[in-house]
Amino acid sequence: MNKIAVIGGGAAGIMAATRIMELQGENEVFLIERNNVLGKKVLISGGGRCNLTTGLSDLKEVLQKYPRGARFLRTCLHSFPPTALIEWMEEHGVPLKTEADQRVFPESDNGKDVVDAFQKVLKQSGANIFFETTLKSITKQDKKFVLNFEERETLEVDKVILCAGGQAYRHTGSSGDGYSFAESLGHSITDLGPSLNAFLLAEKWPQNLSGLSFKQVTLTFRGQEKFSFKGGTMFTHKGVTGPGIFALSALAAYENFDQNSPAKLGIDFFPEQNHEQLQQSFYEKLEKNPKKVFSKILKSFIPKSFAEELCAQLEIPTSKLCSEFKKKDLNKIIDALKNLPLTIIGRVAGGEFVTAGGVNLTEVNPKTMESKLCPGLYFGGEILNYDGFTGGFNLQAAWSTGRLAGESAILS
Repeated sequence: MNKIAVIGGGAAGIMAATRIMELQGENEVFLIERNNVLGKKVLISGGGRCNLTTGLSDLKEVLQKYPRGARFLRTCLHSFPPTALIEWMEEHGVPLKTEADQRVFPESDNGKDVVDAFQKVLKQSGANIFFETTLKSITKQDKKFVLNFEERETLEVDKVILCAGGQAYRHTGSSGDGYSFAESLGHSITDLGPSLNAFLLAEKWPQNLSGLSFKQVTLTFRGQEKFSFKGGTMFTHKGVTGPGIFALSALAAYENFDQNSPAKLGIDFFPEQNHEQLQQSFYEKLEKNPKKVFSKILKSFIPKSFAEELCAQLEIPTSKLCSEFKKKDLNKIIDALKNLPLTIIGRVAGGEFVTAGGVNLTEVNPKTMESKLCPGLYFGGEILNYDGFTGGFNLQAAWSTGRLAGESAILS
C-alpha cells in the first residue's frame, strides 16, 4: 500500500486526491489543509460564483491564454481539457452554464457546489482529510517523505503531491510556504510577481468616471518593456480595472513602477478604426449637422460622462456649433480617443488573483508532474511557474495539473 500526502486543499489538491481515490488501488491518501474548509480560494473565485473553467474547446486557443507556462501545460490540458472538466462536474451533480464571454459557472452561481462535489467523493472513498493542519517541514529519508506538523504527530509517506498554491489572497491560506517546501527538496523558485490586478493611476479626474466601462479597447503598457492587449476595462475610484487590465497586468507582472518611477498606460477606445478613419467619421457627422452643438455629436461616439470629462481635461469648449468647431480641437479629441495617456503608479494592494512565477518548470516532468530532482515528489496548481488570464484558465490549469499529478503518483 502506498501512502500519499497531498499538501493543500485548493483546486489542484482536491482534484489530485479525488483522482487517486477514483482510481482506487492500494493507496492511502492524506489531504493536508490549513483552513477549516476545502477549496477556500475556489469558493471566492468569480465573486463567489466560481468561474471554474472556460467554454473554449480549441486547445490551441486555450493555451494562448497563458502568458507563462503554456508549453508546459500542453500535456495535462490535452489529457484533461475544459470539456472533460465540464463533463466530470455534470456527472457529479453540478450542472454548469457557459456565459456569452465563454466563462463557465455552476448554474447555481455558488462555488460551494463545486467544492462539495469533490468533498463528497473524498468522503465516500475514505480519504483522510486533516483540516486546520499546518505543515512545518518536509524531509526525504531514504525513499520516504517525513512530514512534520505543528498540530499533530509526524507523518511518514511514500509520495508527496505539493499543491500549496502561490502567495496571492493570503487570507485563503496561500501564504507562499509551498515554495520553501519545494526549495528544501532541491527545487529552485523563479522570480515571483503579482498578476491579474487593477492599476492605480496618478490622475485624479478618472475617479469622476468610476463605474464607466468599455467592452473592447486596446490597452498599451509602457514601462521597462511594452505590452498591449485588447479587452474590456472600467474606471474605478482608484484607477482602472477589468479583464483587459488584468491581462495587461499579467503580461507586465515583473515590471516595477511607483509614484517616483511610473509606467504609462495608453487606451485606444476605437481599435477597429485608425486615426484617419475616426477623423473621417467625425467630419461626416459635423457636415451633416452644422447647426447642432458639438457636445451632442461627441456623445454619439462616447458616453456623456466621458465626453464631458475629456473635454474638460483638454480645455475644449463643447457649446459651439459643429460649423464653428475648430479643426485643432477635433484633432485633440481624436488623439485622446486613439491614445488616452494615463500614468500608472501602482497595483491595487492585495488585488492580485494569482502569482506569476513559482517552481522552475525545467525541474518538473510535464508528462507526469513529477519532480526531476526528487523522485516521488509531484506538483500541481499555482505553485508551478505558470499563470493564465482571467476567464477560468487558472482554475482549469489547477484541475489539469492536479489530476495528472494524482494519476502519476499511483501509476508510476
